[in-house]
Amino acid sequence: MPENIPELKKLLRKSSREVRASLGEACRQEASLAICQYIGTWSIFQKSKVILVYLPMRAEVNLVPLLEKHPDKSWLVPRILENGNMSFHPYDPNRLIRHQFGMFEPEPSLPLIPAGQVELVLTPGLAYDLHGWRLGYGGGFYDRFLSEQHACISLGVTYQALVQTDLPHQEYDVPVQFLVTEDGIRKLAS
Repeated sequence: MPENIPELKKLLRKSSREVRASLGEACRQEASLAICQYIGTWSIFQKSKVILVYLPMRAEVNLVPLLEKHPDKSWLVPRILENGNMSFHPYDPNRLIRHQFGMFEPEPSLPLIPAGQVELVLTPGLAYDLHGWRLGYGGGFYDRFLSEQHACISLGVTYQALVQTDLPHQEYDVPVQFLVTEDGIRKLAS
């Protein structure tokens, strides 16, 4: 294994994608529905009004059923900006465009919602560890957001097969506070 953390993360991204693909479509769908169920009954979710959610790409956990079941929430979806940050817009399934990375994001003409209004962020990840460290795709978008928004609660979302004991992390990485898989929600050791 390389001692260089960026190189190690690159290898872990590759192996995590392989594990995720090996789960198969039916297993991922079943796990996604279980995850949506756990989130929907979680007291923190129930109290939260403004929730930042991602739209799935590349076999990520699909949270769209959660959005559809809870239309009373103010769902925000990120839009990737050229400066490496994200802007946040209301979720409107009829006004989504595909980003070059492959995920859907809101049309830029939708209203811009200040990041400080987010109460709960459902954070995607290729893998997580039991301390909340996240293996993302390497863009740092969520780490930048979480480092600036200390008031919101962060829930990492992944499949149980992608939960590790420890993941490498660097000074700019930001751990999540909670983790959900198809096995349930847990508070993480920081």
